[in-house]
Amino acid sequence: MKIVDIRATTIAMPLEAPLRHAGGAHWGRFIRTIVEVVTDDGIVGLGELGGGGESAEASVRGLLPYLKGHDPLQLEQLRWKIMNPTASLYNNRLQVHAAIEMACLDAAGKSLGIRACDLLGGALRETVPFASYLFYRLPNEKTGKGGETTPDEIVAHAKALTAVHGFKSHKLKGGVFHPDHDVEVMHALAEAFPKDGLRLDPNAAWSVEQAIRVGKAIEPLNNDYFEDPTWGLEGMRRVRQFVRIPTATNTVVVNFEQLAQSIRHDLVDVVLLDTTFWGGLRQAHKAGTVLETFQYGASVHSSGELGIQLASMLHLGAALPNLSFAADAHYHHLTDDIIVGGPMKYVDGAIALPTGPGLGVELDRDKLAQYAAYFKEVGGYTYDRDPSRPEWYATVPEYRWADPSVR
Repeated sequence: MKIVDIRATTIAMPLEAPLRHAGGAHWGRFIRTIVEVVTDDGIVGLGELGGGGESAEASVRGLLPYLKGHDPLQLEQLRWKIMNPTASLYNNRLQVHAAIEMACLDAAGKSLGIRACDLLGGALRETVPFASYLFYRLPNEKTGKGGETTPDEIVAHAKALTAVHGFKSHKLKGGVFHPDHDVEVMHALAEAFPKDGLRLDPNAAWSVEQAIRVGKAIEPLNNDYFEDPTWGLEGMRRVRQFVRIPTATNTVVVNFEQLAQSIRHDLVDVVLLDTTFWGGLRQAHKAGTVLETFQYGASVHSSGELGIQLASMLHLGAALPNLSFAADAHYHHLTDDIIVGGPMKYVDGAIALPTGPGLGVELDRDKLAQYAAYFKEVGGYTYDRDPSRPEWYATVPEYRWADPSVR
């Protein structure tokens, strides 16, 4: 089995409503690049990459001269061909490698008739639990959804999602408003869901001192962890000294060098592993086994996935020995998907591991064409801007919150 072609297609997938975060917003759609690795025996392996457009597609297709004739089963060779550390100083191919590796795992699994997780050592579980992932949303006139800002509105949104999907953990994407507002929302969620786990993630927008104050204010709640309350490994270390909630990150421990420092100096309790940020499904799984060795927690991070990346997240979650917490997913905010059969379903807050070979999903080419055309119609968006605040831009930390009246 040899690679003969690599294809890349950018799509735009509508969201139920725009999602606000501390650094800006998702403006009512996700932009993703779908990667296809074609082999000489006609197998097509699928991968997925965040972002898109001509530059992303060119980055993917530009790897064909490196990989034409490569055996998709030779995954360690693949890593060195694409991510040689000296070459990466000049051309960071981390997330492109993640998508290509995803597709190679898919192709290899299809060729062998086994699942992607079996190439990692097999599955320890057949379903992966997920948290509700709550955002302050801008209203969407077309869907009639969104507009949640107040504690009561966020609680109502969480109840509606839980009624449909059965979530048992709830994560608030904070940092959009004054920290006191997030404290109010967290206490409202705790009252509404007294038995469920809670998490607050302000996307590292707060100073160490603000993060400590918020952490102490929510300490009595049933917290899973306190995610990225401030920026940097040193900032996370200082917060951890004062707040009695496990800390978590997906921003400052995203490679093995950072992981070594975090473990060596006891800086963060839980690392959220992303199948794209870490450079691939195999790299994320390796990091999970390191965390298991040193008795640190792990979970699966979401970076705005469609069904192909979600499948990789499910295979990671199935194979992780120390999946201590429900995974993250933006998935329930999508209005559709580009996989055959439509969006995967949550049952009791969990999604089942696909049973087919490879990643276990197939590309719906009509949907791919539909949302590729939609991307050409609407284009991308500026992730680090909020359409409701046109002159605003993020700083870290957000010292403007010294004034509690700022909403």
